[in-house]
Parts: sequence; C-alpha cells; structure tokens
Amino acid sequence: MSARTVRSYYHSIDEKRYDDLEELIAPDFVHERPDRTFEGRKTFVAFMRDERPRTETSHELDRLYDDGDEIAVRGRLLDENGDRLFGFVDVHTIDDGAIARIETYTD
Repeated sequence: MSARTVRSYYHSIDEKRYDDLEELIAPDFVHERPDRTFEGRKTFVAFMRDERPRTETSHELDRLYDDGDEIAVRGRLLDENGDRLFGFVDVHTIDDGAIARIETYTD
C-alpha cells in the first residue's frame, strides 16, 4: 500500500488532481526541499495548485526503494516537452498509510 500511495502522490501532482493529493498526505505533513520547507497539508496543496512556478511538468520515476515506513524514490522532473529539468531523490515517511514527510534531494 505504501508504494502505491507514493506513486499516486506523483500522479496526482502531474495530473493536477489536488483533492486526491490532499487525501494522500497527513494533516501535519512536512516537505523539506533544498529551496524551502512546507509545513501542513493545506499549505503544500495550495502551493502545488496556485503558486508553483511551473505546472506543466511530470515526474519520471526511475527506481523506488521500499523498507515499509520509508520509501525512497529516484527520478527526474521533466518539462512540458519531456526534457529533463533536474534529477531528484525523495525520501517519503509513511505514517498510518499517509505520507507524513518528504525530504527532497536534487542534483
């Protein structure tokens, strides 16, 4: 279930299904990125829906490492033409079936 939740997280963002995204993450969700930290599900979903600078992107997942409570994903963010913007590793912490935390590392 956890790996499916993580894959659904990326699909929800790429397909702009923000209600689905909100259901996948915990209310006290935290996302630590190199450029900023988001605290709270509502804050993160609002950013993804209304404030992110590029919305015509997609996540290409190369590998997923699952140890139960933590799932690491190695992938690439692609622009609207399918060109690589950057590579990333996201470490997802799962709590009660929801994504509670993500730590993002980029190249």
